[in-house]
Amino acid sequence: MQVLELGIVVHSVVIGLSLGASNNTCSVKGLIAALCFHQMFEGMGLGGCILQAEYKFLKKAIMVFFFSVTTPFGIALGIAMSTIYKENSPSALITVGLLNASSAGLLIYMALVDLLSADFMGPKLQGSIKLQVKSYVAVLLGAGGMSVMAKWA
Repeated sequence: MQVLELGIVVHSVVIGLSLGASNNTCSVKGLIAALCFHQMFEGMGLGGCILQAEYKFLKKAIMVFFFSVTTPFGIALGIAMSTIYKENSPSALITVGLLNASSAGLLIYMALVDLLSADFMGPKLQGSIKLQVKSYVAVLLGAGGMSVMAKWA
């Protein structure tokens, strides 16, 4: 669960950084739209996981706090660094690429191993081939939809 939170936190800071450092109004509009959808679905998924984990209130509050502040922190950091941060410089591209790759790897691992495997290996899904096919189609459509959205952002 903490690995999922870490992946989301790193990803949110990177997205916020790219939004805050961007000077192009056309790219800002697309990033804001993608950010709203992205954060909404991440928040719903993480919120469900936090509720299922049955942590104590303080741990839940800390996790919700970090999810809530990381994107605004990244935006503020991007705005502060906008004078020295060059979006297309090799070092910025490598840094953002490595951070995105590590957070994407963490999120894919958590989605497949911890979140989906529990649902797909449950007795309800294992007992029905029709439900399995529907579930696989839903996962592929969701991944495809996010890929299409990523193309625009």
